[in-house]
Amino acid sequence: MSDWTTQVADTVDTVVDFARERAVEPAQALGRGIVYGLLAAFFLVTALTLAAIGTFRVLSVYLPEDVWVAHFTVGGIFILAGLFSWSRRKAR
Repeated sequence: MSDWTTQVADTVDTVVDFARERAVEPAQALGRGIVYGLLAAFFLVTALTLAAIGTFRVLSVYLPEDVWVAHFTVGGIFILAGLFSWSRRKAR
């Protein structure tokens, strides 16, 4: 009688381990990837925004011309970044 209960317990344990390996672990990996990806994107967008603001403020303080030179300089940088991104796109 004792052997039968041990076999049933081992079978249940094997089924649970198989289900965990096939369902839970991939879902955990996917969830971690999504969370870490969103966190990295948030920090990257924040850093780029602060860098753009800082660049504009430094240019507006240290350039001898009026404020419009800083606008054109930062705008030109964004246009060049956009042109680079546009050239790297993949055609449908």
